[in-house]
Amino acid sequence: MYILFDIGGTKMRIALSRDGVSFDTPVIVSTPKDFEEGMTVFEKTVAGLIAHNAEAIKAVAGGAPGPFDRNDGVLLAAPHLTKWVGRPLTARIGEICKAPAYVENDSALVGLGEAVAGAGRGFDIVAYLTVSTGVGGARIIRGRIDDSAHGFEPGHQIIDPDNSLCPECEGNDLESYVSGSAVAKRFGRQPKDIDVAHLWNDELPRFLAYGINNIIMHWSPDCIVLGGSMIVGNPAISLTRMEAYLKELGGIFPELPAIKKAELGDVGGLYGALAYAKQKGV
Repeated sequence: MYILFDIGGTKMRIALSRDGVSFDTPVIVSTPKDFEEGMTVFEKTVAGLIAHNAEAIKAVAGGAPGPFDRNDGVLLAAPHLTKWVGRPLTARIGEICKAPAYVENDSALVGLGEAVAGAGRGFDIVAYLTVSTGVGGARIIRGRIDDSAHGFEPGHQIIDPDNSLCPECEGNDLESYVSGSAVAKRFGRQPKDIDVAHLWNDELPRFLAYGINNIIMHWSPDCIVLGGSMIVGNPAISLTRMEAYLKELGGIFPELPAIKKAELGDVGGLYGALAYAKQKGV
């Protein structure tokens, strides 16, 4: 059996896969800001999942929020979990589960999940972008996360060097313009409580189109899958308007890739974690 997890800035999802093909309903808990407290919560949750299973855990795999050093098994940065940075995440999870542990960037694993079991099925090259509290993503090639030195951070691409497009936005990258946390900071309330039509149907789609255009130019995908609360929530960024702005930008390629909404909801990272563990040969 496998333990699968998705550690986010606000919630952790942990699930048991008995057969390596599917997984049980995940346990969802708040993510502690302190690393040691987080590992205690993780250990207690895993203990509850395996309490009535005599079988040993074959492997544990999952995602963590931020660029990840696979050699040292530590987060290099995590804006929403700063006290987790540099701590021995892979080693501790392996010790808790008494099994080989594999950790990747959380958005990369959601992208992998969508590529193998969700909206990106059937496409060779999938670009995944999540627009939620932050903005992350990854490039998936033929069902595997593409190679990189430190992972992928499409949310930190600069789209407006001098803030002329949005003087009130704090920062000049895509995340600073379209993420849930950026919008909340700008308006002083949560995105779900902002009923401003031009924001969802004009400003945010236009800003997102700049980022998507760069992703298309850099990654040349067959398909772009978009997920996260700012895409699939209510209200949400209009993808119809985003595509219209994207076409107006007139990229060099003859046609746009397929653009799809994510299908796996909150468990995309667990699908990706299961695929990742099996790709490691365990």
